[in-house]
Amino acid sequence: MTWLTWVLLLGYIGLSLALYRLFPRAGRPANHALIPGYNMWVVSELVGRKGSYSLLLLIPYFNMIWFAGLMVDLARSFNRFNFFEHVLSVVASWGYFGWLGGQDPVYRGPILVEEREWQSRLAAAEKSGDQREVRKLRNQAPFAKPVLRDWAEAAIFAIFAAALIRLLLIESYIIPTPSMEGNLNVGDFLFVSKVNYGLRLPETILMLPLVHNRAPVVNGESYIDGASLPYRRLPALEEIDRYDPVVFNVPSGDSVYIFPYRTYSANDYEMGNIDANAAAAIRSGQVELVTRPRDKKDHYVKRAVGLPGETLEIRNRDLYINGEQVAHPENVQFLYDLTFTGPPNRSGWSDMGISADDVQQRNATSFVMFLDEDQLAALKAGDPGLEVDFFDQTAPNGVRLYPHSAKYFGDWTVDNFGPIVIPARGMTVTLDERNYQLYWRPIKVYEENESFEMRNGRFYLNGEEIQEYTFRQDYYWMMGDNRHNSEDSRVWGFVPEDHILGKPLFIWFSVKEGSIFNGVNWDRIFRSATKQGD
Repeated sequence: MTWLTWVLLLGYIGLSLALYRLFPRAGRPANHALIPGYNMWVVSELVGRKGSYSLLLLIPYFNMIWFAGLMVDLARSFNRFNFFEHVLSVVASWGYFGWLGGQDPVYRGPILVEEREWQSRLAAAEKSGDQREVRKLRNQAPFAKPVLRDWAEAAIFAIFAAALIRLLLIESYIIPTPSMEGNLNVGDFLFVSKVNYGLRLPETILMLPLVHNRAPVVNGESYIDGASLPYRRLPALEEIDRYDPVVFNVPSGDSVYIFPYRTYSANDYEMGNIDANAAAAIRSGQVELVTRPRDKKDHYVKRAVGLPGETLEIRNRDLYINGEQVAHPENVQFLYDLTFTGPPNRSGWSDMGISADDVQQRNATSFVMFLDEDQLAALKAGDPGLEVDFFDQTAPNGVRLYPHSAKYFGDWTVDNFGPIVIPARGMTVTLDERNYQLYWRPIKVYEENESFEMRNGRFYLNGEEIQEYTFRQDYYWMMGDNRHNSEDSRVWGFVPEDHILGKPLFIWFSVKEGSIFNGVNWDRIFRSATKQGD
C-alpha cells in the first residue's frame, strides 16, 4: 500500500474510535462504531437521513463532498454550530469528534429532521401571512447563520462544485502557442470534455483546487507529489480517430526547468532544443529541475495523425500512413520564404489571419512567414510577382528530433521523417540496437518498468534478459497543424494512452493574438473545436 492509503486507513480507524465515544451520547451502542461501513450507516441515521444514504460514500470523488456534509451535520446534531468547528469536523474528523466525545456533548436529535420541520412551519406561516410567526421562527432558529457566514459557505460549496466538475467532466483550456494555428488559434479558450475518450480518474489528490500545476502568487507547484492514487480510466464514449484534436499531458514533461516565459523539459536541455540564456541558467544552477507526476505534466493540444499500430512517414511534408498518402488537415500551415516585388502593404494581413508572430522580416521585400494555402493565395493575388519557396528544412536533425539517435535516425528532418511504427497494446517488437533507441522511453518510462537497458548487445528488463517486448497500452502520434512551428511527436515521440486527457468541444471565448488588449475574436466564440477550418 502507498503511504496515502495508509493515511486514509488510519484516519478511518481514528474516526471509528472517536465515534465509539460519541455514539452512546446519542443512545446508540458504542460497538456499532467499530463495524466498518455500518458506522457510517449509523451516522446517516443520527443526522436525519436514511442509513442507506451512506452508500453514496462509495462513489469515488463525489464521496468527498458527501462525507463533508455528513460530518458537518453530525456536529450540528450535537449542538455544535461554530464555523471553525465545522471545518475541523471535515479536515480532521477523527481528532475533532474524539475531542467532542470527551466534552460531554448533548445530542439534540437528528438535525436535518428538525431543520425540515422548521422550514415547513416557516413556509406555512409565510403562506398564511402570519408575519409575527415568521419573525418568531426566524429569530428562534438555532441554525440561522450570519450573512457573511452564509456567503462563505456558499463560496466554499461553489469552489467544491467547480473543482469536482473540472476534475471529472469539463475543463477550460487556453491555446498559448500557434502550433495549431488556422484551426485553434492563440487566445482561444476551449472547453475540453474529459469523458469522450474515457474519463481518467484523478491521480494526484493533495492539490489546490481550480489550478493545474503552478500555484498563483507564490509561483510554485500547486500539489504535493507522492499523494496519488493508481491510474484508472473509465470506458470511452468514442475512439480517437485520425485528425481528432486531443488534449494530453506532454510525455516529456515529467522533468522540467521552469522559466517565466516557458517551460523546458530535461530532454529539451539535453538535446539542445533550448535557447542559450536558458541553457546558461541551467548550467549555472540558477534553475532547479522540477519532477512532476503524470497528471500534473503540462497540457498540450495537437492533432492525432498516427494511430496505434500504424506506420507513419513524412515525405517532403506529405504524411503517409502504412505507405499511403493521407490528405493534410484543412488550414495546415508551413514556413515559407517570400520575396515581394516591392515593400508589401501589411495593413490587411491581420484580416487574413496572419499575426505578427507569424512574420519575420529580413529586409524591405524579403520575409519568412507561417502560412496556410488560403493566406498564400491571398498574398499572391495582391502581388502576382511574389516569389515563394518552402523554407529550407533539409538539414539533418542529429539528435534534436525523436528518437534522438544520430546513428540510426540522424538524417531525419521535420519534413522527411520516418518510417516509424507506432506501438499498440499487444504489439510485440523484436529488440535490436535500433529498436532499443526507438522504444527505450516508452518501455521503461511510460510502461512503468523499473529498468530497461542494453548491455553488450543484450537487453535486460527489470534485471532479466529479454529478446522481445510486448506493449501494454496504445500510443498515438500527435502533430500540430502549424507543421513548422509545432513542438510535437517529432520532438518528444509517442503519446501513451494514459496521458490522454480529453477532447476539445468548442471555443467559448477568444482574444486576438492571446491578449484582451488586442480585442475579442467575436466570430470564433462558440465555434466547434473539432471541425477543421472555417
